[in-house]
Amino acid sequence: MSDPIPNAVSDPLELRAAALSAWCTADPIAKANAAMALGEAAATSAVQLETRAVFDDQLRPGRPQQPRLVHPRDVPQRGVGSDHGRVALLHAIAHIEFNAIDLALDAVWRFADMPMQWYFDWASVAFDEARHFQMLSDELQVRGHQYGDFEAHDGMWEMAMKTRHDPLARMALVPRLMEARGLDVTPLIIGKLDQAGDQQAVSILQVILREEVGHVAIGNRWYEHLCVKRGIDPLDAWDSLANQYGANRPRGPFNEQARLTAGFSQEELNRWR
Repeated sequence: MSDPIPNAVSDPLELRAAALSAWCTADPIAKANAAMALGEAAATSAVQLETRAVFDDQLRPGRPQQPRLVHPRDVPQRGVGSDHGRVALLHAIAHIEFNAIDLALDAVWRFADMPMQWYFDWASVAFDEARHFQMLSDELQVRGHQYGDFEAHDGMWEMAMKTRHDPLARMALVPRLMEARGLDVTPLIIGKLDQAGDQQAVSILQVILREEVGHVAIGNRWYEHLCVKRGIDPLDAWDSLANQYGANRPRGPFNEQARLTAGFSQEELNRWR
């Protein structure tokens, strides 16, 4: 879907309708710009907020015609030993960040009757993810490419659609599972890029890693909030949700310091070993 939903008002912005409008935007740069504008408005409280609005949950996010989406096993391996391999790797990360924009926007518009801070938190995440995408998109252009030049997969969004009816399941299986995986693998990627002498890529991923810790922390806080509200144990609830939605348990090695900083407990990490 490429046309914005004509429901947002200007001055002040209605936050959830504006998030839906940005989410439905297909052009990657336009989506990123809209997400950043949304985050800036939320940060300055220049917004209205209709927490009870209900939108069509069968919608799909706006996507460009490229990249072509394939099964994860069909995405080519991305070694860092060549210029082409590093460009393909940066493109893969750009695709993750593009999806992360949609995931943050989705959390803003999709779930009704959440606390006000929920909407402001995820608007701030949308801003960061859009900035990450723009950094990577700019770097791809410097290297003679653009977002869409390489095949990608849609695994992260498939889990988002599975959990679209329940914010607890969304928090459990997207920020706390799929996005938290980035805390483990990004330092390894940074190390390989550093060995390859690609300091520009290293500096970009260091920014992304630092800020993703905060994003996962937001997911952890809301997961725990919803568990307390429903009177359920967070550890047992995670196991139950993973089984219900067919999610695999996290696999190590873990970046324990980053995960602990992001709000995972040592007990939970020990259960996953």
